[in-house]
Amino acid sequence: MSMGAQLLLGVVAAAGVAWGAWRAGALARSGAWAAFGVGALIFGLGGWWWACLLLVFFFSSSALSRLAVARKRVLGEKFAKGSRRDWAQVLANGGVAAALASWHAWHPHAAWAWSAFAGALAAVNADTWSTEIGVLSRRAPRHILSGKTVPRGTSGGVSLLGFAAALGGALLIGWCGGMHTLNWRTLWAVAVGGFGGALLDSVLGATVQAVYFCPRCEKETEHTPRHTCGALTHHLRGWRWMDNDVVNFLASVVGAFVAALLA
Repeated sequence: MSMGAQLLLGVVAAAGVAWGAWRAGALARSGAWAAFGVGALIFGLGGWWWACLLLVFFFSSSALSRLAVARKRVLGEKFAKGSRRDWAQVLANGGVAAALASWHAWHPHAAWAWSAFAGALAAVNADTWSTEIGVLSRRAPRHILSGKTVPRGTSGGVSLLGFAAALGGALLIGWCGGMHTLNWRTLWAVAVGGFGGALLDSVLGATVQAVYFCPRCEKETEHTPRHTCGALTHHLRGWRWMDNDVVNFLASVVGAFVAALLA
């Protein structure tokens, strides 16, 4: 298949997936447009194996976001965004992968690009699984650095269930990545890179991610400038520009780098 035909098919497929995800409520309108752009690059320039890996991440994470919705709804005051991904969330999770697919299209002999691509997706998949499943743990999470108990939904809070979910999310992408190359080393490199990226996400959340405080509810939150109750929030700690989207983007970068280095 020529590059032009593959790109055309990729654009059509990406448009269909983005439209379907928007109709299903998994993406906001801005997220659907961003997903179309990311998908068109990965589908059209990477090819079907690259597209399949993106779809594994997207559908598995979207399905988990609908797990125990009622229990998760009470944590909405903590997280800045809901399960309907906007453009920033889509680019934070898929931007690195799209860039690597584009690079590989012009440098097809760069074998490391596949491992890096898979590692980037493994990191965001591990983080998403950890968040969506970890908040359902019956035990209160603990701060990843101090080990002290923290409220559910706190940035940097971890649990055994969350760790297991992160490992599962990383292994799923690693297995798919290894199936393409038929190489066990690729599988473990991608899985380690993905799990490492998810760990970095938690460390950044515990240290430098921006956290705000609602004086009316007397609770910490990622919401700014207003909390879900409508009250103005004020900056409590962390770097103001380091929101959850930036943290996710950096986690994907680390996942890509570690996977490429190990593979």
